[in-house]
Amino acid sequence: MELRPLSGPAPDPAGAYDLNSLGYTEQEFLLSGTATSYRLAAERTLDGRWTVLPADSAQFTTRVVVRQPANAGDFSGTVVVEWLNVSGGLDAAPDWMMTHTHLIRSGHAWAGVSAQRAGIEGGGLVESMHLKKSHPDRYASLSHPGDAWSFDIFSQGGHALRGEPGVLPPPVSARPIRMLASGHSQSGAFLVTYVNAVDPLATVYDGFLVHGRTGAGAALDTGFNPGAGADGTGEQIRDDLRVPVIVLQTETDVTLLGSGRANQRDCELLRNWEVAGAAHADTYLLFASGQDDGRLAPARLAELMRPTTDILMGRTESPINSGPQHHYVECAAIEHLDAWVAGRSAPPAAVPLDLTDDGRDFVRDELGVATGGIRTPWTDVPVAILSGTGQRGELFAFLFGTTRELAPADLARMYPGGEREYLGRFESALDAAIKAGFLLAADRAQILAVAAASWRGR
Repeated sequence: MELRPLSGPAPDPAGAYDLNSLGYTEQEFLLSGTATSYRLAAERTLDGRWTVLPADSAQFTTRVVVRQPANAGDFSGTVVVEWLNVSGGLDAAPDWMMTHTHLIRSGHAWAGVSAQRAGIEGGGLVESMHLKKSHPDRYASLSHPGDAWSFDIFSQGGHALRGEPGVLPPPVSARPIRMLASGHSQSGAFLVTYVNAVDPLATVYDGFLVHGRTGAGAALDTGFNPGAGADGTGEQIRDDLRVPVIVLQTETDVTLLGSGRANQRDCELLRNWEVAGAAHADTYLLFASGQDDGRLAPARLAELMRPTTDILMGRTESPINSGPQHHYVECAAIEHLDAWVAGRSAPPAAVPLDLTDDGRDFVRDELGVATGGIRTPWTDVPVAILSGTGQRGELFAFLFGTTRELAPADLARMYPGGEREYLGRFESALDAAIKAGFLLAADRAQILAVAAASWRGR
């Protein structure tokens, strides 16, 4: 295994903001070596307790992107290693996009591993600007043997980051580096399989954030099957875990992607968080995350998150989910996972979303808001009905949920005291969510300011 730097800046920036001005640097590395695929040694059971053996070997060269504090003294010692997502036909980093404000203020490093073939060579769910197509000269040396080897490639990425001198600074304290693996959507499906089958052998990562998972994990040989688990045969994450795992799910994931049918329960090292009113993807991810450097004016952040039917790759039939709770709850999930791994405290347990008897929809209140799950002020003091379901349109439109704004008459009835009453009740619900552990006190001032700007901008 060899990790060597790529010269020059990465061609695809972290966002429209300037990382350098935030005290962060970015560097790309080539990771080369021999990867091993795996085969099942026994039945792939629904309880996730899978035993695998090494299978075939193949040569590979992939890339790793590293963002970290420019000043080594600011490094917290925590690295979030993201399995880059290839569902759009290119290497994307949705977990960075959703949590970068928290990572940066905490001094955490982030690394993105191009673990799957589609992000490098193409040939995934859709054809798009994969690395060799978008920047053929820079990435000409990349070579990926296929997704059967992606699990070990992700392991080797973690090994290289932890062990290669000069890539990450040593922690300021005497504590060892804490390495947290994350993956969203298709990458979450691969992490389900990684946790169940590969982690007991590889023992690379100290904790996992499995985000937006589908009903079944990826196959060890052929990779991702978007229809797997849709028939109700959801696969659990094993309950004899080696390290802590948080599973973070939206309404979309629980019903439309089938993860709710896995009947997953918390155990000693597992927490399941289901977020009411949240969608698999939303306006924060699409529009605000690329602009949000943590210092945006509240009115600008509120403007970027307004509901729209334009999702860049097409149009939706109704406005997509515009609630920011997905972003803020994931920041809390990262904070709790880090504390759990460090031995400080375990995350709070969350009640699941309330499903109808057939598991296809949610029990809803009189306004249409899903009941149960993680409660936030956007669901409990609403100015719009936010959902992770009910969307129609082209390609991936169903993943973006819906926003149904309440009429002025409804708002007048619900908040007869107008803005003052709304913001007072919103603040109380916010403080309850912070006390419960599902939002962070560090985000409180921004959340309140954005709520006020959103009300005035209606």
